[in-house]
Amino acid sequence: MTNEQQESLFQQKIDNELRIEPKDWMPEQYRKTLVRQISQHAHSEIVGMLPEGNWITRAPSLRRKAVLLAKVQDEAGHGLYLYSAAETLGISRDQMLDQLHDGTAKYSSIFNYPTLTWADMGAIGWLVDGAAIMNQVPLCRCSYGPYSRAMIRVCKEESFHQRQGYEIMLTLANGTAIQKKMAQDALNRFWWPAIMMFGPNDDASPNSIQSMKWKIKRFSNDDLRQKFIDVTVEQANILGLTIPDKDLKWNEERGHYDFGTINWDEFWNVVKGNGPCNKERLAARKNAWDNGAWVRDAATAHSEKLAAKKAAMTA
Repeated sequence: MTNEQQESLFQQKIDNELRIEPKDWMPEQYRKTLVRQISQHAHSEIVGMLPEGNWITRAPSLRRKAVLLAKVQDEAGHGLYLYSAAETLGISRDQMLDQLHDGTAKYSSIFNYPTLTWADMGAIGWLVDGAAIMNQVPLCRCSYGPYSRAMIRVCKEESFHQRQGYEIMLTLANGTAIQKKMAQDALNRFWWPAIMMFGPNDDASPNSIQSMKWKIKRFSNDDLRQKFIDVTVEQANILGLTIPDKDLKWNEERGHYDFGTINWDEFWNVVKGNGPCNKERLAARKNAWDNGAWVRDAATAHSEKLAAKKAAMTA
């Protein structure tokens, strides 16, 4: 069978909503696209633990500590699911982490912003996890089986994360004047980075067309961003908080909110490693990897010892 025939059958399978599995034939570019996207997603979950882990011991109550700790644990689990899904494409976890540490692989730009107050835990849950859900629910129907199946549980847990963040914001917004001001400040700082999470505009995202043809993605960046804004503005109205966009207004003709111009220079600057916390986040991950070497070595030695014992008993 020629390569053209294989590609035709591959696309036909995708068009018929059949999942591609690890042992199925796939174009090399499809595999590379998935490795890049899934590993970036996994890195984002792991790096995303850092700005929140910073607040576990400083959360204002035992309940808040327990909930935040559970959320951070969930994110570690999400990273595990996603690294495992990526490994089915022929890349090792060590390779993916090497790419993260040397800057070859990226993670979500949002995690390069500092968390200055407790209200930031609310803003991250409400806005960042809310944007993640908008991006990730369609991935439950991704054409690649291991990725789509992993996303089912991830999205269920992200839904919990979004609700706990909104509940924090609601409590602060209905609290004292100082607490409401704290919530507004967190919204002001995280609003624009959150809507940048959907990636560049469609006309500046050349890979999106092919990803949508392969049904890795189901919706364009701009469509998802618009949906997120339409939903979130109404939630902000319930909170009594103001979206920091002077150009935001309802467009009756379009049936959507119009919004201001995104600062793409800031976005690309952060992506290139020059954000407020880029170096700090990457250094923390490198240190964790280096300091955990003895654990990995001990686990490997133990596994080899058990394997040798089993082989000896078999012999």
